Amino acid sequence: MIDSLIQFLNDSPVNFLAVQSIAQRLEEEGFERFDATTPLKNIQPGDQFYVTKNDSSIYAFRIGQQTLGEGGFHMICAHCDSPTFRIKPNAEMWGEGDVVRLNTEVYGGPILSTWFDRPLSLAGRVILKTDDPLHPITKLLHIKRPLLQIPNLAIHFNRQVNDGVKLSKQKDMLPILGIINNQLEYDNLLLHVIGDELNEEIEDILDFDLYLYDCTPACTFGLHNEFISSGRLDDLSMVHAGLQALIQAQPAIPEVTQVLAIFDNEETGSQTKQGAGSPFLSQMLQRINLAEGNSPEAYFRAVEKAFMISADNAHAWHPNYPEKMDPTNHPVMGDGPVIKFNAAQKYASDAVSAAIFSSICEKAGVPCQRFVNHSDVAGGSTLGNILASSIPVRGVDMGNPIWAMHSARETGACADHEYCIRAFRQFYEL
Repeated sequence: MIDSLIQFLNDSPVNFLAVQSIAQRLEEEGFERFDATTPLKNIQPGDQFYVTKNDSSIYAFRIGQQTLGEGGFHMICAHCDSPTFRIKPNAEMWGEGDVVRLNTEVYGGPILSTWFDRPLSLAGRVILKTDDPLHPITKLLHIKRPLLQIPNLAIHFNRQVNDGVKLSKQKDMLPILGIINNQLEYDNLLLHVIGDELNEEIEDILDFDLYLYDCTPACTFGLHNEFISSGRLDDLSMVHAGLQALIQAQPAIPEVTQVLAIFDNEETGSQTKQGAGSPFLSQMLQRINLAEGNSPEAYFRAVEKAFMISADNAHAWHPNYPEKMDPTNHPVMGDGPVIKFNAAQKYASDAVSAAIFSSICEKAGVPCQRFVNHSDVAGGSTLGNILASSIPVRGVDMGNPIWAMHSARETGACADHEYCIRAFRQFYEL
């Protein structure tokens, strides 16, 4: 499972490629792609299909023996976006010596300093011209060689760098693309890079959604290879755990319908057509309910019977900063999944849903931990409550403990990932 996770992380430098990787793995397991513009009908127990939105979110369904109204549904949710830097339009910026930088804007909340002095490259999607303006072609881009770097300023020019430096997102975080020594390269430089990679004419490139990613592959480390180090563990490790659990779950025709929902834009608030704040998933579940031959009333009964696991990584106790953790709730690496609580309702967990998830873990033979923020330290939020505002389902917010969340390179425990897959599989098989 760890080798599979590492491969998935390396194949998924951005949201679009993560969705492509998920779709490929689902199709290998017999899931069929559904086009949301076509009617959904003739749903039968055991049917497996998936649908995407905006190429950056994906929703998989395995239909149960009981209809939605009879049994509800078991749903695992996660997100496929991570903090990074988006390439702006007209991105080339020229400097002395014909050095070219790319203009960027921050996506989400990265730890800026961790992006310095790393081999970086570009990934995302490119939109190409067709004869129909309403239906352009989308191609995914994954430049797999180191292409850019954000160089640090030498300590000799900044003697206070180790005392903490305030970074400008506009000035300090611009990656170097190269030195131009050919007059022909000056015009549309980035478009030439894209066109060469995709074997497309630059005149056909209408637009793009491109992001920086760290080229360094994921790996394990530690005395016993007990840790995994990678960019985007938050939240691709939870995506992978949910996907593996869905693939492994038995029997082939479950008692109740299984749902895996992977959203985009959690790092920027989820309020997009492909985010957890969108009605798209609710509409898909209603379409499934109608395709089963049920009344609209049955869908509302399904929501009341359903349960959701909102899977987003948690903070592990850090040995260098123990004072940052709550005095009595500080999950540690390797001790299993973490239920997350917040009195301000930033998480969906309550006593009932926490009890349900801890019982699932116990049934799966998996240890379970709890996380609450130190009362003097503000915490983050996730997609559980946002999704529950459109589908008012019982649910728990949980995740595996990691270090350095939102760094260009995060750290998790291999044991926790395997624990999580077991717990998720147990949930799907209930």
